Amino acid sequence: MTTEVRAEITANVWQVHVAPGQSVAEGDTVVILASMKMEIPVEAPVAGTVSEVKVEPNDQIQEGDLIAVIE
Repeated sequence: MTTEVRAEITANVWQVHVAPGQSVAEGDTVVILASMKMEIPVEAPVAGTVSEVKVEPNDQIQEGDLIAVIE
């Protein structure tokens, strides 16, 4: 099963904590977004293996944008 991790807000990507091929547990931090001087962690909604990471630090993303794919 494939799970898409999407942005819930418009923000800048501050840190990327995962790479393709990396295993993650449910609740692990995938990326940290920065918006209005706040750090917002985006967590893996499921356990699995990261198959794609679609963002890099300093990217500007919009609500609904794809951040990563977990299989």
